[in-house]
Amino acid sequence: MAGRRQVANDPDRKDRIVAAALEVIVDHGVHKTTHRLIAERADVPLGSLTYYFDGLAAILEAAFRRLSSTMSVHYRKVLSAATNRAEACEAVAELICGTGYATPREMTALFEMYAYGNHDDAVRALGRDWLLVSRESLAVHFSEATCRALDALIEGWPMHRDFEGAPLDRELVLATVRAVVDRLEGEG
Repeated sequence: MAGRRQVANDPDRKDRIVAAALEVIVDHGVHKTTHRLIAERADVPLGSLTYYFDGLAAILEAAFRRLSSTMSVHYRKVLSAATNRAEACEAVAELICGTGYATPREMTALFEMYAYGNHDDAVRALGRDWLLVSRESLAVHFSEATCRALDALIEGWPMHRDFEGAPLDRELVLATVRAVVDRLEGEG
């Protein structure tokens, strides 16, 4: 038909596929994630997955990229609100103990990402890039050595919380953060 403008029937389809993939990963694990489960969760035809992505590995990479991006935004927001070292230590404790970062579903997705990254170079690189972004956020307040140590605490302590199934002792976490900062940055 002359003059008819072509408009995509579903302009958000690719985005829904990526979001659905991350949900399927969390609910079933990478090892049980299939094209069919993703298509069902996204409410799209199965063939649309291969229209937008070269295969399941590309979908998984996109899902993990979304996870790291979403979490990095929150990470940066919490740290950028701090205006001095004491507030920066409190911000680190909030990332470790708070409910806004590393939710239970995010922790499950992270475990899946780390395990899958052991066998997929693109996702492994994505994890490495995420470390650098996290350290850049910390670098606004701390030296490189301190950033590395604090980032390990931010990554590791929520894993312990998840495995133990109990909240962390915020005072212990904050005391540990302050001790690391004082030792590596110097008192005051």
